[in-house]
Amino acid sequence: MKFFVNFLSAFRIASSFAIIFTMMFGMYWTTFVLFLLAAISDWFDGFLARKYNVCTKLGGVMDHIGDKLLVVNTFILLAAMMPVWFIVVPIIIMIARELYISGLREFLGTQKVEMPVPKARFSMGKIKTTLQMIAIVVFLLLFAIAATIPQTDSRTMVWLINALPYVGILCTWLALVASVWSATQYTFTFAEKLKQIK
Repeated sequence: MKFFVNFLSAFRIASSFAIIFTMMFGMYWTTFVLFLLAAISDWFDGFLARKYNVCTKLGGVMDHIGDKLLVVNTFILLAAMMPVWFIVVPIIIMIARELYISGLREFLGTQKVEMPVPKARFSMGKIKTTLQMIAIVVFLLLFAIAATIPQTDSRTMVWLINALPYVGILCTWLALVASVWSATQYTFTFAEKLKQIK
């Protein structure tokens, strides 16, 4: 089971790079399915690791890297394909947040102090990641449907292509709020951890 859980994390890492090529070559349905499976695996490997008590430091690192690469890589691609301020700005801030938190962790690591991820079931960090993945899934579905529209007269497809941008933008901005909130929590935790450094 430990191997399977780590395999799921490795799958997310591989998917985060495969998506770059599928998006570049206009394979939008492939990108959508690949990201959706990777996003589902994020929940699945955590559930299995806890259920079967196979949590390891390596698995935790792989899970963390897989999540960040998957979200950041795809967000960068989406920002390049939809260069409007109300999509690009929140994406830039959320990526900056990831770099900021990584910097805090790296500094504490040099001081032999750990800054653990909040373990609450519905921590703001988890809410942030969930909203980010929902936003990305919605945008990828939009691109996939848009590529299909010329071959169909389906009213449902036309309705979706008009409605999905609003859903994606809303989730992106909600993810931004959760991201800033989570960064604030980490900042307070970092300040507390600094007190342990002599």
